[in-house]
Amino acid sequence: MDVLGLGLFYEDLPIGRTFRTIGRTITETDIINFVTCTGMVEVLFTDFEFQDKESDIKGRVAPGALVYAFIEGLLTQCSMQHTGFAFLGMELDIKGPTVAGDTVHVEVEVIESRRSKSRPTRGIVRTRNTVRNQRGEVVMVYTPARMVKARTDGKEQAA
Repeated sequence: MDVLGLGLFYEDLPIGRTFRTIGRTITETDIINFVTCTGMVEVLFTDFEFQDKESDIKGRVAPGALVYAFIEGLLTQCSMQHTGFAFLGMELDIKGPTVAGDTVHVEVEVIESRRSKSRPTRGIVRTRNTVRNQRGEVVMVYTPARMVKARTDGKEQAA
């Protein structure tokens, strides 16, 4: 019987493959819970008076780390269950603010895909992840490299 909800395998992720996730609205409660549990109680996230008088960003600002964490959650749900084995590193750029009420999604493009030399039943895949809000504005771009499960060991391709 097929199991639904499994992630993408190495063979499903050739260079140039693109897809996007569903959206996720970031709420004020999400921001409060995140900054409280992480200890990121900076006035930018916790002080309405400071936000109103000092900040250039209007609205309840979401930490970039929260946006990244939510996007990784969306990606885990749709592309990594049982197939994502290791996070190997990334570069991350914040391009614009995210505030309470924004709905974010990620557009993914595979920019590197190769079989692991040391583990032939795994692949190394790097993607360019472009996070957009409901207005289509880019708020974050990051390029994670991950080790993912392969369906085969690659030997049948060499034969």
